[in-house]
Amino acid sequence: MFKQVDRKAENKKRHLRVRNKVKGTAERPRLNVYRSLNNIYAQIIDDTKGVTLAAASSMEDGKGGNIEAAKAVGKSIAAQAADKGIKQVVFDRGGHIYHGRIRALADAAREAGLEF
Repeated sequence: MFKQVDRKAENKKRHLRVRNKVKGTAERPRLNVYRSLNNIYAQIIDDTKGVTLAAASSMEDGKGGNIEAAKAVGKSIAAQAADKGIKQVVFDRGGHIYHGRIRALADAAREAGLEF
């Protein structure tokens, strides 16, 4: 018979594999993206201090978790980063495939001025 795939365990393994390669510093913090079924969240994190510098989510405007909401979150996080003087970040896709909502958020953040 076939083995049932534990999707949460596979996603966690993928996320840890990405996190071993992606580290945020004070000069270039990490832009972390978390995607749930209903919403999308983004944080800019300085891993050396363990501090969240900026955060945005689709819950703020009540649009839900569609692509338009992801674009709004990308613009919002880029604006917050610009206010704090952050221009360059390292993109952490959180173990998700760079496609759909993750890509929409990244493209919107790039258009709003973040470099990664």
